[in-house]
Amino acid sequence: MTTRPIVSKSQWTEARIALLAKEKELTRQRDELARQRRELPWVKVDQNYVFDGPDGKVALGHLFGDRSQLIVYHFMFGPDWAEGCPSCSYVCDHLDGTLSHLAARDVSLVAVSRAPVSKIAAFKKRMGWRFPWVSSHDNAFNYDFHVSFTPEERAKGGVYYNYGTAPFPSEEAPGASVFYKDPGTGEIFHTYSAFSRGLDALLGTYVLLDLTPKGRDEDHLPFSMQWVRHHDRYETRAAFADADKPYWPKVELTLAGTAMSVAAGSGLDCGPSCGCGSEKRK
Repeated sequence: MTTRPIVSKSQWTEARIALLAKEKELTRQRDELARQRRELPWVKVDQNYVFDGPDGKVALGHLFGDRSQLIVYHFMFGPDWAEGCPSCSYVCDHLDGTLSHLAARDVSLVAVSRAPVSKIAAFKKRMGWRFPWVSSHDNAFNYDFHVSFTPEERAKGGVYYNYGTAPFPSEEAPGASVFYKDPGTGEIFHTYSAFSRGLDALLGTYVLLDLTPKGRDEDHLPFSMQWVRHHDRYETRAAFADADKPYWPKVELTLAGTAMSVAAGSGLDCGPSCGCGSEKRK
């Protein structure tokens, strides 16, 4: 870590005030972007998606509960995986505490994965989470919202993700999609989706790390989230249940003995939950 200049308190205050002006401008830009996001047109959802839940079949409309807005977190958990993606788990550690606050603002939150509901239930219990989590194993929801990819798609060398086509290191991808249900007609509309680094806003830990002198401290890693573990494994240092880590890019050693990501340089910014880190954080 580079040592920063040591200055007087008055000099530090002057520099801090200059940075504060930039922070305030960013806040105003973020508010304006949020306003524009709310003004996006909507798409009616005509497909009657039915999911597997812990109590049986449940339609998309029922995931709203008694609220008119629904946030779906697309959690990377493939049907054959032994456990959920550690990076998605990192994200959901931040989401679980929001449930009552979101409900107070007419919003429900649900996670959706292609893993069978039995695996989801066991992993959710292990993680101690409360948010609803259902399986899309028997419907096309994940494929329609471009967070799961068929072998044929991947064999072509590029998949459609984050509104562009590029190679991707996994059969599953992270994302968040937002829906609105008309209280009168029951019609459902897709209003927004975010992928890749668009999910950074969900990660309060990164917000805190960005306040510290070392920041996220990921530049030396082969991909940005290589350090992330399930929250019950930091102290035990237990190995991942999936030896091939299907949720992360493959890492190999260079001739110099330095780890590197095979996916790096693909031009695809996979985002926080993928952990690919093909786009270095600025």
